[in-house]
Amino acid sequence: MESVGNIIMYFIIALAIIVFSVLTVTSRKILRSAVYLLFTLFATAGIYFQLDYEFLGTVQIAVYAGGIVVLIVFAILLTHKPGERAERLTSHKRFMGLTAALAGILVCGYALVNFASNAASELSKNFSCDIRGIGNALLSTDKFGYLLPFEAVSILLLACIIGGVVIARKR
Repeated sequence: MESVGNIIMYFIIALAIIVFSVLTVTSRKILRSAVYLLFTLFATAGIYFQLDYEFLGTVQIAVYAGGIVVLIVFAILLTHKPGERAERLTSHKRFMGLTAALAGILVCGYALVNFASNAASELSKNFSCDIRGIGNALLSTDKFGYLLPFEAVSILLLACIIGGVVIARKR
C-alpha cells in the first residue's frame, strides 16, 4: 500500500508536468518555452525517482534536461532574434490545434484504459530490471542491443549543431 504522502507528491509532480507542458507550447517567447521544457523534463525525472527508477531519472536529467535543452537554447541563441516576426494564430488555426489536441487526448485515454492493465501484468511477469542488464542492453551489438541507435542519435545531434553554426555564419 502506498503512503498518502507519495500519492500527494505524485499529483504535485503530475500537475507541474501539465502546467509546464502547456506553458511550453503556448509561450510566445521561445527562450521561455525552452526553460518551461526544462522544468517539464525535470518533473518527469521526479516521476522516475518516485517509481524507484533511479537510472532512468538520472538519464532523464543528464541527457534530456542537460543535453537536449542546452542544445535547443544554443540553437535559439545562434539564430538572429528568433520569434520577433512570428504571426499570431488565427482563430481557424487555433480551432484546428484544439481539435487535434482533443483527438490526441482521446486516443491516449483509449489506449491507456484498454492496454495499460494487460501490458503491466505481462511486463511484471517477464521483466527483471537491474543496472547491469540495462548497461549490457545499451552497449550491446546483439539483436536487441541499442549501440547502433545510440550512435545514430549522436551523429544526428552533431549534424544539428553543425547546421546551426552554418546557418548562424551566413547571417
